[in-house]
Amino acid sequence: MEHIYDTIVIGGGPAGYTAALYATRAGLDTLVLEKLSAGGQMAQTTHIDNYPGAEEGTDGFALGQKMQQTAEHFGAKTELAEVLSVELAGPVKRVHTDAGDFAAKTVILATGADHKHLGAAREEELIGRGVAYCAACDGMFYKGRTVAVVGGGNSAAADALLLSRICEKVVLIHRRDKLRATKVYHDPLMRAENVEFHWNSVVAGLLGEDRLTGVRLRDTVTGEETDLPLDGLFVSIGRSPATELFRDQLELDAAGYIVADESTRTSLPGVFAAGDVRTKALRQIVTAAADGAVAAHYAEEYLAENPS
Repeated sequence: MEHIYDTIVIGGGPAGYTAALYATRAGLDTLVLEKLSAGGQMAQTTHIDNYPGAEEGTDGFALGQKMQQTAEHFGAKTELAEVLSVELAGPVKRVHTDAGDFAAKTVILATGADHKHLGAAREEELIGRGVAYCAACDGMFYKGRTVAVVGGGNSAAADALLLSRICEKVVLIHRRDKLRATKVYHDPLMRAENVEFHWNSVVAGLLGEDRLTGVRLRDTVTGEETDLPLDGLFVSIGRSPATELFRDQLELDAAGYIVADESTRTSLPGVFAAGDVRTKALRQIVTAAADGAVAAHYAEEYLAENPS
């Protein structure tokens, strides 16, 4: 007979494994599907300073492994598999992967969202060596130094303001001649004495060998190129949520995130969205973990109300 889990968690990051931990402790038969390794995007971060209880900081990969081990200690199962398609409607949800097909009464989607990259040569090599994507996560590593933020939306403006309180100098690089960010950010940025703007500019190249030492800027109007010395570069040009598999089955917002409130409930009964993949104000490890606990709670409640 087909085995039907109480819940399947798609994604093994902090949201996914926290959901699995809370679900198994509630007595739910739980399976986590993860295509690579525990930790998700967090596993790419070598030093995390803002996770509660890690006063000396922690390695993202190691933290992901600990989250997996904790969930499995209480009975969660993990299957390393890439999800190919899903059927989320109805009382039994089906997940088709390259390792076989799985079924469950509830599904928690914790597939995350990736920071968009510049696409510059050697960008991947310099991540954590001067190139970063999260000012709230990595800003303190550049205390008293000179950094740049690439972007012109709300996230870039918020990052520049945050960094202006930490760094000696912040350069905001934007391809247009004015910000796309909402007006609430404009005056504080203009008043910040250590923030300067490079309008009509794009990053044409990254400078430095083992570590970033600056960027080459190209003027989008004249084509002229200049070098800008920097200690750090924060890329804030948006995120890409991993929601393509769910596009025709769940309600998504204009940016492609799953529409789900603080209950993590989605537009389909028995389907929940936790972590960076859902609509939310702040995307951090701690908020992803919180979502996972909430999603498990409401999955348990759904199962109690829909016994079968």
